[in-house]
Amino acid sequence: MNISNVHWSSDLLIIAGKRKPSKSLLKIYDAGFKTLQSLLWILPLRINESPRLKSFDFIEKDHLFLGKGTISNISFTPAFGRRGKGKIQLFNLTCLVRDHLSDQTLVLKWFNIYPTMKKQLEAYESIVFLGEVSEYKGILQIINPSLNPKIDTSNSSLIIEYPTVNTVPGKFIKEFINKIPDELWNLETESFFKKNPNQMSILEAFKTLHGRGDLSQKQLAKDRIIYEEFFQNQLKVLARKLKNKSLRSTKYLVSEIQMNNFLSYLPYELTKDQNNVLEDIKQDLSSGHPMMRMIQGDVGCGKTSVAILASLIVTNQGGQVAFMCPTEALAKQHFQTISEMQIKELQIDLLLGSSKPKEKKEIINNLNNGKINLIIGTHALFQDSVEFKNLQLAIIDEQHKFGVDQRQSLVNKGKNTHTLIMTATPIPRSLQLAQYGDLDISTIRELPSGRKGIQTRIVSEKTYDKYLSFIKTRASLGEQIYIVVPAIEESETLAINNVNSLILIYKKFFPELIIEALHGQLKNDEKQSIMDKFVEGKIHILISTTVIEVGINVLNSTVISIYNPERFGLSSLHQLRGRVGRGGKAGFCFLISEKSISPEALQRLKIIEKTIDGFEISEADLQNRGQGDLFGNNQSGHGSNFKIANIIEHFSIFETVTQDINQLKINSPEVLNNFLLNLVDESKISLTI
Repeated sequence: MNISNVHWSSDLLIIAGKRKPSKSLLKIYDAGFKTLQSLLWILPLRINESPRLKSFDFIEKDHLFLGKGTISNISFTPAFGRRGKGKIQLFNLTCLVRDHLSDQTLVLKWFNIYPTMKKQLEAYESIVFLGEVSEYKGILQIINPSLNPKIDTSNSSLIIEYPTVNTVPGKFIKEFINKIPDELWNLETESFFKKNPNQMSILEAFKTLHGRGDLSQKQLAKDRIIYEEFFQNQLKVLARKLKNKSLRSTKYLVSEIQMNNFLSYLPYELTKDQNNVLEDIKQDLSSGHPMMRMIQGDVGCGKTSVAILASLIVTNQGGQVAFMCPTEALAKQHFQTISEMQIKELQIDLLLGSSKPKEKKEIINNLNNGKINLIIGTHALFQDSVEFKNLQLAIIDEQHKFGVDQRQSLVNKGKNTHTLIMTATPIPRSLQLAQYGDLDISTIRELPSGRKGIQTRIVSEKTYDKYLSFIKTRASLGEQIYIVVPAIEESETLAINNVNSLILIYKKFFPELIIEALHGQLKNDEKQSIMDKFVEGKIHILISTTVIEVGINVLNSTVISIYNPERFGLSSLHQLRGRVGRGGKAGFCFLISEKSISPEALQRLKIIEKTIDGFEISEADLQNRGQGDLFGNNQSGHGSNFKIANIIEHFSIFETVTQDINQLKINSPEVLNNFLLNLVDESKISLTI
């Protein structure tokens, strides 16, 4: 590689030299890492000093250990999953190793491995292994250790581990980064690496985090990268808002008579908050600029009713509306709700990934010729084959469940499409600018009349029998129960409840009840069959993972019990709680902690116990820097989400960024505006939602 022709902005494939780029390098390129500069954002998972080979006597929990021993026993059991084109059965392997330097033994474990691993181990008389030591039931072990590792001592005796990216293992990521010329690591002449006099330079921060700088400055380096992410993000947010205000779109006006006609389809009168949000939407649709509005409000506050009214305003004047949901269950729920209203102005249909090919073809044709003016669906809506005659409004429900690219793919199927986003995860005002600064936000706090509310209680070991008695009573009244657990199967490293174990326990407790399990590893038709039976009342207790968090609306379900609630964020607990108390019956939520938890975790659960105000809960999540993610974690596409910055954990850094940008507006407005105008021309930035 000729260093004189290489810069940080150079194409990533340049590191292949004169050779044809490897498949791994092309996968990284396809994942969005197009330049040498972008490769720096793939940060190591961990950096450790290379350990020396030691006796098992020196093993320490939570420390990296390099050992050598003789294999004395191997056990091999089938795992839950399968992998590869032929769906090869995977296995869990446990190996007992006796130390070469003492009489001590150590347990090594591998999960979800191919059968060939057993043969590989059986071929060794002794092995050298490297991994982090953990403890399970009082016994020290190493999970998924490296066998006969080649310790790279070329970098100050550091072991640098990179994450897997787009199925490319970390060892290849490391090779690519090591191919960046040394001279480039010291080159700070390009604008990307402009140095802020009050901070470590961005390049020095990257050098440190990649193990090429002073590791004692690691936290400063991390803070510098976090600052950079927030800074670039906020510039993009400002650019998107500037771009959106410059676009022209169809104006939609609605008369009072028309609006009253639309309102007559609803089974209840709008609340004051719903009316206020509707007025916001009417103003947006009549402005001549694309609407970019988010409706935020708690579960059951009536966001969907407002979205239906917005749809009628558009379809009544010849526009088409796409209503996208993150799950088939939620899409079917919305389709059924709207269909039952029998709104003559709507020609409605449902498009799902599981729809039969013949049905899909007919629906796509009817979208293309305009026979359908409201389509409800899942990810299937933004597929290339789906084209609209006149898409004017995109409604995106539970928007945080979609990636940026996915949302943009739908909106771009129309010209300057109006966009209405809905979320049941209330966002504290302090966070709105960070994540959605280019959106106008409307809030619905008031719940429709007739709701009985939800009571929440923390269940301890002492009150567990009383809880079981309550479950039996509610089931005897014909009501249905959700049981939510954080895992599908037993973990050897975490003491948490799981679906497979708990269903056996509940069947023993309640042999007279019909109890089924639901989780993400079931096939789609299996999941649908179970949910259909639950909706029809044929299942009394449904034991599930968090797949029920969104889109499940069974009015007869009055109880939800959440095991190991300390492992969920407050907002996730609040979302799960919203599955009950949705009809005319009161709802009950039980947070079940069978074992003692920390005082901090207990305090967090008491917040859920004492309030049903989602906004108060979200603020508490922010203040406590909780485990939950207020915005979800399913953001796809390089550049669509932060790499290490977290608005909850690093809010103080974000505040510094907003202060600095405000100072730029005051002291150097022309510099900021020129920069924003350049960003506006980048469609990926300016049109992203």
